[in-house]
Amino acid sequence: MSSTLIAQCLECGSLSPFSLITPVCPNCGSDLIEARYDYELIAKTLPQQLPNRPFTLWRYRELLPINNSIGDLSMGEGGTPMFRAANLGMMLGNSNIFIKDERQEPTASFKDRQAAVSIAALKEAGITELALASTGNVAISYSAYAARAGIRLWVFLTSLVPAVKMRETAIYGTQVIKVTGSYDQAKKTAAEFAKQRGIYLDKGALSIPSLESMKTIAFEASEQLTAMSGLRSTGSAPWRVPDWYIQSVSGGMGPLGVIKGFDELMQMGLIDHFPKFGLFQVEGCAPMVHAWKQNKDVAQPVAVPHTSIITLATGDPGRTYSLLRKKILAKSAGFFEMISDEEAYRAMHLLAKMEGISVEPAAAVAIAGVIKLVRSGEIKPHETVVINCTGHTMPIESNILGEGWAKDLTQVGANELEENKEEGLLAALSKIGTDRFRRIAIVDDNPDVRLLMRRILQSQGSFTLFEASNGREAVELAKREHPNLIILDLMMPEMDGFAVMDVLKADEDTADIPIVVVTAKELTADEKERLRGHIQSLMQKGDFLSDDLMDEVRALLG
Repeated sequence: MSSTLIAQCLECGSLSPFSLITPVCPNCGSDLIEARYDYELIAKTLPQQLPNRPFTLWRYRELLPINNSIGDLSMGEGGTPMFRAANLGMMLGNSNIFIKDERQEPTASFKDRQAAVSIAALKEAGITELALASTGNVAISYSAYAARAGIRLWVFLTSLVPAVKMRETAIYGTQVIKVTGSYDQAKKTAAEFAKQRGIYLDKGALSIPSLESMKTIAFEASEQLTAMSGLRSTGSAPWRVPDWYIQSVSGGMGPLGVIKGFDELMQMGLIDHFPKFGLFQVEGCAPMVHAWKQNKDVAQPVAVPHTSIITLATGDPGRTYSLLRKKILAKSAGFFEMISDEEAYRAMHLLAKMEGISVEPAAAVAIAGVIKLVRSGEIKPHETVVINCTGHTMPIESNILGEGWAKDLTQVGANELEENKEEGLLAALSKIGTDRFRRIAIVDDNPDVRLLMRRILQSQGSFTLFEASNGREAVELAKREHPNLIILDLMMPEMDGFAVMDVLKADEDTADIPIVVVTAKELTADEKERLRGHIQSLMQKGDFLSDDLMDEVRALLG
């Protein structure tokens, strides 16, 4: 722990020694307190020491409220990878969208940061028993670290939490209490239980160790951006900061900690500006969004959340919203917005198909938020975006894929094909086709254009896709694969799009294949006349959005 650590009251401003046992202001009794450090002193040595330290959250130990040594408690939390979402960026027209992959934490959630620092602080303070409320991820994270620390844990889970997450919590030896009702009711029950039993109650955003843990995301993201080729700082500060930080919000502790992290980097002179924050809630439980849009300091609680994304079903954010609003307004850096459950599940499926990243629905809310901000023009094409992605998809596959996502393969009984078992397998395999996938041929000599078209189609539908890089390949492909639709460029080597169209329309086997022409060529009146009656649609490259293309595709394929 830094020798410079003190606690500052956010109500009266007074300073006092940090105490985990009595986390209230000794002057006014408020529990709204934050950790403060000697940032000038730390800035003189920390940057030089970082290259020699492991890339975990503990590399920033001078800025955390625990001692330098944590023994065997750590499981390598923090230090998660961050990488460019190249395919998503290509679809959206922004090449600087980055995923901060918090799925790589020990229990697959960024809440491992909170649990690691909090449990370490509790162990140092000699606390052996605690209670908390959760919608799933916090319960699992704390259970893992409490088990390592030998701390008894009572977790109060709303009955809406998927049973699979309850079982994962219980496997660590945690005392799981299922509360019939909302998350807010679970929090009240946990608080009353802790009071009656005389044990420590984790208060989330009002706990200094919890809040301090989350700022390490800001530290890591800035370090990682700085290290990436082409993203060096152009200002006076040595580290690069993103233009946008995007995260889904439930209680608000995560972004509150990340804001503090960027603020500390500013105070240490490591970054020269503050990023904008895009914070997203689900429509069925968005008290922060409603308060923000009504310019209110206090959020009106949502009594009964209406969302299937239970992780974000915090109806009453309490004072956390007020703190977030105050900090965001002070920095002129961001806003709150909401996303529907449907948009989140669609974004979840899109990210998996385009980037190979499977996140839980709560994280997908942030992905949907980025898509919305880019398409509205709020995020500019040149701006750098970091998205906090966490969790896994296992409890909710049906909400993403629906029915019919797998094909059944049933072999003929062994007694029927005693002597030809292989033939039985081949017969079964022959029934597996791509019948449910509509077949589309993408024809363009530019590989970047083909990739973009592929990504647009993959992001919004289930298609079997073929590619051809010139007219001759296109003709051969069409005769061989008989696609349901051809997306055709006009200006290509060997055989241009006009010639391809003429050949296909002259062959009765391919004459009825619908053709959508997508071209950068400014067509003459004669060329337009040549296309008339032979194509279903004409689109100009650079002048249409992905939704426009998908509307045409869906209309033609039914």
